[in-house]
Amino acid sequence: MEELVIRDADVVDGSGAPSYRADVVVDGGRIVSIVQEAAAAGCQRPKARRELDAEGLVLSPGFIDMHAHSDLALLRDPDHSAKAAQGVTLEVIGQDGLSYAPVDDRTLAEVRRAIAGWNGHGDDVDFDWRSVGEYLDRLDHGFDGRGIAVNAAYLIPQGTVRMLAVGWEDREATPRELDRMRQLVAEGMEQGAVGMSSGLTYTPGMYAKNAELTELCRVVASYGGYYCPHHRSYGAGALEAYEEMVELTREAGCPLHLAHATMNFGVNEGRAPELLALLDEALATGADISLDTYPYTPGCTTLVAMLPSWATEGGPEEILSRLADDGTAERIRHHVEVIGSDGCHGVPMEWDTIEIAGVENPELAEYVGRRLDGWTTARHLLLADRLAPSILQHVGHEENVRRIMRHRVHTGGSDGILQGAKPHPRAYGTFPEYLGRYTRELGILSLEECVAHLTSRPAARLRLPDRGLVREGHRADLVLFDPRTVAAGSTFDEPRRLPTGIPHVLIDGRFVMEDGHRTDELAGRAVRRTTAWAGRRHSHSG
Repeated sequence: MEELVIRDADVVDGSGAPSYRADVVVDGGRIVSIVQEAAAAGCQRPKARRELDAEGLVLSPGFIDMHAHSDLALLRDPDHSAKAAQGVTLEVIGQDGLSYAPVDDRTLAEVRRAIAGWNGHGDDVDFDWRSVGEYLDRLDHGFDGRGIAVNAAYLIPQGTVRMLAVGWEDREATPRELDRMRQLVAEGMEQGAVGMSSGLTYTPGMYAKNAELTELCRVVASYGGYYCPHHRSYGAGALEAYEEMVELTREAGCPLHLAHATMNFGVNEGRAPELLALLDEALATGADISLDTYPYTPGCTTLVAMLPSWATEGGPEEILSRLADDGTAERIRHHVEVIGSDGCHGVPMEWDTIEIAGVENPELAEYVGRRLDGWTTARHLLLADRLAPSILQHVGHEENVRRIMRHRVHTGGSDGILQGAKPHPRAYGTFPEYLGRYTRELGILSLEECVAHLTSRPAARLRLPDRGLVREGHRADLVLFDPRTVAAGSTFDEPRRLPTGIPHVLIDGRFVMEDGHRTDELAGRAVRRTTAWAGRRHSHSG
């Protein structure tokens, strides 16, 4: 007898098709049968060792977070309710060109410092890996060999690759260094990465010219992966930056997924239609493009990311030295406040848009939740907290958010930074916010459309043939939610409140959320690139 039957569910299967009522049978971690309108038909109803009454609940595929920053959280927090309670069954990590594999001892120390504002310094994590494959193996092992809270797929971080092969210098890579980067990307793809990310407003990844990025994207494409850039500007010149990525990936023959595809700052208010027209034109000529967004207007990053690139060349210790020197610090201030730093997307800083979300030094806790009053305070925090402060940046536009989420290649991504005393509520609320506020309350998307955006579309981008749909034979990564009550609990004042209206979440047929509570199941594993989708290999030596 099968393990579980989910009885009388309203199935929204992820395809965008209308919902239907059915009994869904799960066994061995997969959906083994779907019996539509079982009660009304009067047929023999499926039986199982356990029955779950889903009357009044929607059954959908598990949600896929296409832009997550849980690279260390998955290894330090077996509970990980921030994502499990939202119905997230798979996260895509290794984002924005900076993560923890591939590395050597030097690079690991540097990247830990560089993204402490995203993930903490990691003093509570045993960094017992160096390669992409070893990191994915570590995710598989998780806690005492039992796994991790939710599944995770990995993007090779181009900035970390450049850090490893070139260093932190603002210069073109030598032919030998470019060969080394090609090889690192190829090895990461062979070991199971699904693509490559970049952070082109973050050092050292931003120092790569387009020709270098194109060469790396060619390697990614040859393995059936995709390129996920945080491109060179979301402010001044944003449309040009989007177009640059479209042309770059067209030249490389590589699928493109645009990370947190927003149009921010005053210069871009009301300009989402221009972005969508650019994408539509590219799609009409055969480009393979998708994007993700979060359903909020403020952004979230680190305070050090606001500095101009010349001030961050050489790595964390060089940055701190420049900030400590009064003359250099004044040059930085002028660049940030008057010229417009490339770290702040070419827009002169408006300090009152910057809210401190988290610090590592407990003596600075009083600053959390406060807006900055100017450069003097920003400089003090960067020095006193050794570049660790994370921030919210209040520069978005609701009209742009709504227009972009309607697009046919849109997917959901939280961009959720879990670090800090007052993180962005998107980390805990993105998926129920889509379902509750933007679907039920505002009607921006229909329920069937919204679920497709969060499930089958991202699964298709990741080329996962057995996820993202409620289908017989597919993995039983499933969410049961109440469409009348589902809502984000997290707010800007209380960002770690869990959502409501999502009682049950299953990964591989195992309940990770049951009756609204986190179980002790660790059903997540590393989801590796599907080898069946890999393209023709080519040489990466020259």
